[in-house]
Amino acid sequence: MNAKTTKIIYWTGIILTSLWFGASGFFELTTNKLVWEITQLLGYPAHFIYILGVMKISGVITLLIPNRLLRLKEWVFAGIFFDIIFAFFSKLAVLGFGATIDAIIAFVMVSVTYAMFRRLYSVTYILNSKDEK
Repeated sequence: MNAKTTKIIYWTGIILTSLWFGASGFFELTTNKLVWEITQLLGYPAHFIYILGVMKISGVITLLIPNRLLRLKEWVFAGIFFDIIFAFFSKLAVLGFGATIDAIIAFVMVSVTYAMFRRLYSVTYILNSKDEK
């Protein structure tokens, strides 16, 4: 896969992820009735829903800044994966497998996006001379 294709897949994934999680964060912060009812049905308290909304909006902003904050983006991807995994298992336990389809789709989408992120921004770890001893 060439660099241009990788960038196209990456930015498509970033835009879709940002729309998905940005909308979710917005609905959590604006106390959208449907989102709040489902989240509380899953057993999450109100204060957690606000925190989740703030973190999602912050993460989306970070993801949309091109070629910067790469380490922070790694943390954002980790947070998104945790959100998806918790949503999957919460929905599975409370609502059944049929309600987990959105989490499965999100997991696949974010996994492909993260794989393209790693291709575009490979990490080189450098040891300090103190650490080598």
